[in-house]
Amino acid sequence: MYDVIIIGAGPTGCTAARKLACYGYKVLLIEKFKIPRNKSCSGVLIKKSIDLIKRYFDEEPPEFTACKPKDNRGMVFTDDKGKEYRFEQEGLNIWRSSLDCWLATKAAESGAELRDQTTASSCEEQENCVIVKLKSTFSYFEKARIVILCDGVVGSVKRKLVHTPKNYIFTYQTFNRGSIDLDHHYFYAYLQPHLSEYDAWFNVKDDYLVFGVSVKNISNLEKYYSRFIAYMDKYHNAKIKRQEKAEKWLMPQIMPNCPVEYGKGKVLFAGETAGFLNPMGEGISAGMESGYAAANAIRKIDLDSNLDLDTVYTVYQKTTSGLKAYMERQWNFVAGLTSIFDYMKF
Repeated sequence: MYDVIIIGAGPTGCTAARKLACYGYKVLLIEKFKIPRNKSCSGVLIKKSIDLIKRYFDEEPPEFTACKPKDNRGMVFTDDKGKEYRFEQEGLNIWRSSLDCWLATKAAESGAELRDQTTASSCEEQENCVIVKLKSTFSYFEKARIVILCDGVVGSVKRKLVHTPKNYIFTYQTFNRGSIDLDHHYFYAYLQPHLSEYDAWFNVKDDYLVFGVSVKNISNLEKYYSRFIAYMDKYHNAKIKRQEKAEKWLMPQIMPNCPVEYGKGKVLFAGETAGFLNPMGEGISAGMESGYAAANAIRKIDLDSNLDLDTVYTVYQKTTSGLKAYMERQWNFVAGLTSIFDYMKF
């Protein structure tokens, strides 16, 4: 019997696992993919994310997680009228595979048991535990007093627990060799409706030119990507010599008022699984903060007696109220830059 099983070893799950393991809880951390795992992401740590890593993991991200240029100096937004907004802020340019691997290692060093290449397919609540069905080379079950689910939008466990209809955003980004007339130290977001159905972006990682678009209808990916590349050629002299890699991913589409689902019964939701996601897909800081809050809520109760779930959810919601308010402000700001997000205005 584990005290807590945590499903998903990204920043959310690793933060929760380390927090609980440091306090002596018996923790099992499950990851579907082999670690280091690939994660389609801008790979930019904003200052808030860096500060949270220092706070939750007691040190800065190590050098091996970074890519060139290491220092990210902020974000540049282009609104739906073509006007540019530049926001200067200290940041770090990293590879998510390296960062997530380091975070998982830190969680394991703190005492959490880590199993990668292991898929959680269901959580069945019993009177005194949750039975989690797992599969690696074979199927088996593990038990825990309580579960934290933080496997993003690709996991199937949440869909079996709650049947809330979901809208998804499809992302597509490519890694290219070439040249462009933009400062490599910034992350660029383009919010013109003719370039995407959500947002388009550009940044540089280890001399790769990374171009991406996101859409609501996956059949439109190729059309918007071609438009975006043509736009970047016309306005920023983007010249692609060859494409070396392409990847697709899913994000949840955040709805008005940024609704959050905190969990069901003895299964808490955190990170993107709960609905915590900032604009431009910035989910690292929101994931870490919500994972920490979920772990802190569990610490407020006695797992060996009857679970006081009312206390768990009350504490969890209270400690993430600031995070939710921050997320709402961020989405409201972006909604003011483009008609794409008019539905998000408060």
